[in-house]
Amino acid sequence: METRVAVMAIIVEDPASVAALNGLLHEYGEYIIGRMGLPYRARGISIISIALDAPQTAISALSGRVGRLPGVGVKTVYSAV
Repeated sequence: METRVAVMAIIVEDPASVAALNGLLHEYGEYIIGRMGLPYRARGISIISIALDAPQTAISALSGRVGRLPGVGVKTVYSAV
């Protein structure tokens, strides 16, 4: 199956959603190349970037599921590779 390289930017505004978010990222762990999380304590949010190499359907599914979590925003950028 053909895969795509993408970066997912996630902003968590509701700390109650962190456990569910981590569960989703664990579920899709086989596709994750790397992850960087930055707590922005001054604003009370967390900023997370996820690098992926996965089938288009898996990236879209993860993005959709993350975006449905309360207090969580997500945007995904795809490589042409």
